[in-house]
Amino acid sequence: MHNYKLTIQYDGGRYKGWQRLGNTNNTIQGKIEYVLSELMGEEIEIIGSSRTDAGVHALGQIANFKTNKNLSTTKIQEYLNHYLPQDISIIRVDKVSENFHARYHARAKTYLYRIWNREYSHPFMRKYSMHIEEKLDLEAMKKAAGYFVGTHDFTAFSNAKSKKKSMVREIYSFWINQEDGFVDIRIRGNGFLYNMARWIAGTLIDVGLGDLDGESIPTIIQSKKRDRTGRLAEPQGLYLENIEYEEFE
Repeated sequence: MHNYKLTIQYDGGRYKGWQRLGNTNNTIQGKIEYVLSELMGEEIEIIGSSRTDAGVHALGQIANFKTNKNLSTTKIQEYLNHYLPQDISIIRVDKVSENFHARYHARAKTYLYRIWNREYSHPFMRKYSMHIEEKLDLEAMKKAAGYFVGTHDFTAFSNAKSKKKSMVREIYSFWINQEDGFVDIRIRGNGFLYNMARWIAGTLIDVGLGDLDGESIPTIIQSKKRDRTGRLAEPQGLYLENIEYEEFE
């Protein structure tokens, strides 16, 4: 059995998210699996590192799949990029050890959230950022972001359906930068719950607008109540930027 690792970029705007769904083939996973199955002549299932939701983009999604066929990484990459829609690109294919698992072996993930912070809309980036007209208070946002760093139960910042699995995650670091009208929020952690990055970004936006006191974030985290947080940031501003792995693969 041969195991291949894919590095993928996609514009998630017209898809129902990453994860294959039974009632639609309009997912990133579904599109890639269909083309791979045609190439390999067998049913292929790919495993993604993160299940990005509808409208969310990726700059560095990682997936792996196993197959009986032993093909060159160049052939796989060329075939996929030829037959996939133009809003999905395979930027790298690597042959990895049979033990490598894109989701279980990820040790850190970085999400980027982009905000266009001007009084007028951005004609070319409106599908790739969230527009906030009022000037954001970056210093307040940076101070508030510090409260998220560390190991916490993030129940209040997730729409996760199941409460059986652990809601504890560790945020390693935050970066908030402003350049050329954009405010970029980067969050690096060991994992993210469903909608967690968007709830955190939206909460920081509300802090930046003065609608939420940043000092209240520790209390919101401890409350585990969804209705205590700020807004849910729009999906088009979110990018899965980078996945980090141990060097064993």
